[in-house]
Amino acid sequence: MPYWRLSGFYFSYFALLGGVAPFLALYFESLGFSAARIGELVAIPMLMRCLAPNLWGWIGDATGQRLLIVRLGAIFTALSFAAIFYRQDYWWLAAVMALHAFFWHAILPQFEAITLAHLKEQASRYSQVRLWGSVGFILTVVLLGEVLERFGMVAYPRVLLAVMCVIIGCSMLIPAPPSFAINRVVGDGLLAQLRRPGVLAFFLCVALMQLSHGPYYTFLSIHLEDLGYSRSVIGLLWALGVLAEIVLFLLMRPLLARFSLKSLLVASFALASMRWVLLGNLADSLLTLLLAQCLHAATFGAFHVSAIHFVQHKFSARLQGQGQAFYATLAGVGGALGALYSGYVWDSLGAAWTFGIASLAALAGAIILALCLQRD
Repeated sequence: MPYWRLSGFYFSYFALLGGVAPFLALYFESLGFSAARIGELVAIPMLMRCLAPNLWGWIGDATGQRLLIVRLGAIFTALSFAAIFYRQDYWWLAAVMALHAFFWHAILPQFEAITLAHLKEQASRYSQVRLWGSVGFILTVVLLGEVLERFGMVAYPRVLLAVMCVIIGCSMLIPAPPSFAINRVVGDGLLAQLRRPGVLAFFLCVALMQLSHGPYYTFLSIHLEDLGYSRSVIGLLWALGVLAEIVLFLLMRPLLARFSLKSLLVASFALASMRWVLLGNLADSLLTLLLAQCLHAATFGAFHVSAIHFVQHKFSARLQGQGQAFYATLAGVGGALGALYSGYVWDSLGAAWTFGIASLAALAGAIILALCLQRD
């Protein structure tokens, strides 16, 4: 297994996410956009995530050229994003967000399938590979926070483009996954596998989980800045959440052996519900804020790894690309709705109510999974 090459790609890919998640809204705010416009601009890449993964997943499963899709996706992501230097008006930025996201969201579902193909029967080691993505996220959050404190938001798009170029380089180092014959069997179609017990309920809850993250990814940095935290401290707080995620990844293998996927998923949703209440109402307390960020281990780490394993178990080898893409799509639907609703209600309802809606969405997901999911 090419452990370091796979890990290096995750490192660079999520380093880019570490530049986007905490700081994109701040960049748009620095350009003078309102909360509603910020919510729309942040939602556009998530909406594109509803379309792109399924299209590229179908192409990947039909052609088997997953690695080529990853490489071309990385190249065209950077080329599309470079258009941000030409203009910064709303409609131009909306087009840039849509176009670069169309290619960016082609990458991860196909790479997840490539990684699982390399892991073969060692799928429980997935979290040990994926944790390097969290390391990349942390480094970007911390370093970019310092860069923006020193040079201002004008440096922001330049740093993102540089990271995109690193992703291209890492994609060129990935070896092709092992090839093996996959025979089509009766009941192996995508619709047949979606009708398996609990599968549709799971995907509905994927959307609910990402919807609940809408205020977090769109307005947490703005919320904390309004409470008096500096951008450097905000970067460190984001990094703390991902550090907790890394610890979870290191523990995930024994957790998967001890607990069912159902138990891990339900727990992650319940803890997400609690986390959003804390962030919406008590973020002015640093101790509470530290606790809430540590819960990222459950709300992203445990949820994501459990979800990846769920998809792997429920979809045949022939349809792994489309299964992972469907997961990414429902996450995109939920994330887009979360960004939109939080953008439209942030100014009128405030942080407490906006995060309160997120808490209810996560709680609904916990209840649905507890009732509908089989114990694997």
